[in-house]
Amino acid sequence: MINQKTLTAAVIRILRPLVRILLRNGMTFAAFSDIAKWVYVDTAAREFGLNDRKQSISRISVITGLSRKEVKRVREEASPQDTSSADRYNRAARVIAAWRRERDYIDEDSNPLILPITGDGPSFAGLVRRYSGDMPFRAVLDELTRSGTVEKTEKNAVRLVSRFYVPGQDDEMRLHILGTDTAHLISTIDHNMTNPCPRFFQRKVSYDNLPGEILPVFHELAAQSAQKLLEDLDQWLSFYDRDIRPETRGEGRHLAGLGIYYFEAPVDEKV
Repeated sequence: MINQKTLTAAVIRILRPLVRILLRNGMTFAAFSDIAKWVYVDTAAREFGLNDRKQSISRISVITGLSRKEVKRVREEASPQDTSSADRYNRAARVIAAWRRERDYIDEDSNPLILPITGDGPSFAGLVRRYSGDMPFRAVLDELTRSGTVEKTEKNAVRLVSRFYVPGQDDEMRLHILGTDTAHLISTIDHNMTNPCPRFFQRKVSYDNLPGEILPVFHELAAQSAQKLLEDLDQWLSFYDRDIRPETRGEGRHLAGLGIYYFEAPVDEKV
């Protein structure tokens, strides 16, 4: 069993930047507490059963420390999760990824073509229809234009100006990324704590006595190096993704990827 003081210190480090975001966006402690209760109950019900038997309210109460009455109330509530933002993000990202690599949408030098918005040949509308399901191409175009990922030309065409989709001023999409990327990192750490083999890749490089003048240089170096790695891995993974290549064979449906993030802060600042 992990030392509770060590666990408490780790939770505080996780919560400090999270609470900063919650307070900035008007979420009260009462609202956060309700969400935490739901997650405690839902996780206990899904993952901490005995011998694959259906989890009882009494056992959930013992595991979580909540009363049986509170557990029953929480289990009767609808899931507070939002799937619309995730769907929008994933569809937009798939469109950009396909635009950068699929033969119909790149030139002889593998550069993304400038696409007419509509038309019989390769077009932005056709790209969206092929890789974004039933989402209207105008909605995708508006989102990608707003985020600065694409720009319209004078000839009723669209040019790709960013190789990856990064939401602009859309706070809902940014919060979706907060939830997804943070969850992936914590899940990786949890896996490595509970499964010694095979361990998931989890590394970082950092120094704590750096002059401020070198930070912009390192920021740019890190961005360029990370971008190249991500593009190489994106090219490799896309070859096996069934959404792109339905003929791909194999068992099950799995999620896999690699996340990279940059950080900096004054050493005396609590994080």
